[in-house]
Amino acid sequence: MNAVQPDRASDTRRARFAAAIDADWPYLEAFTLDLHAHPELMFEEHRSAGRLVDSLREAGFEVEAPAGGLDTAFVARHRFGPGGPRIALMAEYDALPEMGHACGHNLIATAALGAARALRGALEASGGELLVIGCPAEEGGGGKVLLLRAGVFEGVDAALMFHPGSRTMTIRGALAAARVTMRFHGKAAHAAGSPELGINALDACILTFNAINSLRQHVLDETRIHGIISHGGSAPNIVPDYAEAKFLIRHRRTEEVAALKERVFAAARGAAAAVGARVEFQEGLLYAERKVNVPMANRFAAHLEALGEPVLPAPAVGRVGSSDFGNVSQVVPAIHPYVAIVPEGVSAHTPEFAAAAASPEGLRGLRLAATCLAATAADLLTEPELLAAARADFGAPTSEGGTA
Repeated sequence: MNAVQPDRASDTRRARFAAAIDADWPYLEAFTLDLHAHPELMFEEHRSAGRLVDSLREAGFEVEAPAGGLDTAFVARHRFGPGGPRIALMAEYDALPEMGHACGHNLIATAALGAARALRGALEASGGELLVIGCPAEEGGGGKVLLLRAGVFEGVDAALMFHPGSRTMTIRGALAAARVTMRFHGKAAHAAGSPELGINALDACILTFNAINSLRQHVLDETRIHGIISHGGSAPNIVPDYAEAKFLIRHRRTEEVAALKERVFAAARGAAAAVGARVEFQEGLLYAERKVNVPMANRFAAHLEALGEPVLPAPAVGRVGSSDFGNVSQVVPAIHPYVAIVPEGVSAHTPEFAAAAASPEGLRGLRLAATCLAATAADLLTEPELLAAARADFGAPTSEGGTA
């Protein structure tokens, strides 16, 4: 196993952090339930970010807010002493439209907060710096990509976060993903009186979905192309002169996403041409594939198992999404472990998962994650051999992220 095994000092630290989080638990429980009750969409997380900033300042952190040019981003810092590594905990706190915290970001944010408060109060270290980076807009806005471009992660030696899920596992990849908005332009006309004078933009949009469906037999395994019609016309008796669709194009490798995107664009151009319409593309930020740091992930797993939580292997195929964490993992040794809060078969981005993010099982996962984040970050701050193993496993950066 590619890991530096935890020693007795690591076990002692973990017990100290577990006790600190237990003592802080009434506060952390109320905090995460409050975030859950007040969901905010990407780049609008002013209340959530403000609460995190206030809590970290009260705990003795120096906080820069806003940060990286984003109103709802922040960077909190605490230095334990001169020299040493710089370790970052990442917090996410945006919610999903209509579903609230159906991805459990209230738990992610509070786990980072709880771990940071425990480390600030209970870690004995002669050097190093702890950061908490508040990362807005994971759900499509690419907050971490923008923070990377702004230099927020420069000088960070390792970055950690956790995600709630349906299976506890610490080594799990993710798909690269490109977001595309397609805008179809036609010509309006009376749909009954003069249909021959119109050009139906909605027909071009629907034909695009059909053309993309014809690609599905001829793409690599674990390719995902999915979309919605976000505008389909203004009234049924008017030939739609404008239609709009939003797509996500995913695969395990960024280069395959780039090639696949061109095939999707060609399908849309052909569909538009078939009805005499035209199409424009607006490309979003590219989410890179996830690069898991094995020594760090194995250390997090050791802490979970010491607390009685079995760690399972990832499924061999499928059941994976995308995140802007992938961009961070390409430039900094990083981990994104999962802790189960729902049974297998219950998916994130559902009402069931949203309910679980405020349930006793969700709170159990939060306590485990906060403790193991604190313990793993402390190991990285105090064990040079673990950080050296993480750096060796990481190798050279492979991507800086960018636009799709």
